[in-house]
Amino acid sequence: MISAPVTLEREEFHFIRDFVYRTAAIVIDEDKHYLVEYRLAPLIEREGMPSFRHLVSELKQPSSGPLRSRVVDAITTNETSFFRDSRPFEILRRIILPQLIEHRRYSRTLHFFFGGCSSGQEPYSIAMLLRNHFPEIDDWNIRLTATDISGEMVRRAREGLFTQFEVNRGLPARLLVRYFERAGIHWRICESIRRMVDFQEINLTRPLNLGKDVDIFFLRNVLIYFDQTERCRLLAQARDVLRPDGCLMLGAAETTVFSNDFFIPLPVEFSNLFYLKGTPSPFHLPPAEPHQ
Repeated sequence: MISAPVTLEREEFHFIRDFVYRTAAIVIDEDKHYLVEYRLAPLIEREGMPSFRHLVSELKQPSSGPLRSRVVDAITTNETSFFRDSRPFEILRRIILPQLIEHRRYSRTLHFFFGGCSSGQEPYSIAMLLRNHFPEIDDWNIRLTATDISGEMVRRAREGLFTQFEVNRGLPARLLVRYFERAGIHWRICESIRRMVDFQEINLTRPLNLGKDVDIFFLRNVLIYFDQTERCRLLAQARDVLRPDGCLMLGAAETTVFSNDFFIPLPVEFSNLFYLKGTPSPFHLPPAEPHQ
């Protein structure tokens, strides 16, 4: 017998929307009722619950910690890919990283932070970029701290196991051959690259407690899920942990316009790179390419 589909009532939608905002500061618009229903229906089925009303009742219980995490996991968008929007990675390789490495030639340390890393393709992309193009820093102290609010995504990222579809999205064939190995019908990234990244389950609405030692703060395609107050707070956190000559990288559709007191954009087209206001530009940029 096929069970009837579970329906999310308006009152339950409002509770879940407010719960997700309180827990993860993620804004769910009023017209996303269908999306919440679609993403939570499989969870309700797995949990053996008869209705969204039952889910809401369970979330109100003090002992519902694990369930609360699973609800946030189900709601969170985990869209990512290797070398996503390839242009910023090209700018990092040609302009930013060579100069940053020169800046750090005496300390021989680099620290990259990734907020909202999902299943790990972005930090792994940076790890491969460093290993493939900058062998002179192989013996440096290089830290890649990658975080996500989803415990399931952090587990997946640590495992480093990807489907054929995932490695087909943005990953050059030469890097697949060099840094991955077959694992049944999947591909596993090699251990030397996995060891470079420290994946942590962290809620970005909480203090990061990193100290002021981050060279590049990756916050790509994260701000779009928060309201203006939370965006400003996240950018303040980035400001507080960046080294004076460090930089912030946002997604293609993101800006710091709502917190102009913190950052200035680097004048490199399509880079979405920003440096700290009140400091000299940390990078020498090539002349702008002429438009055809």
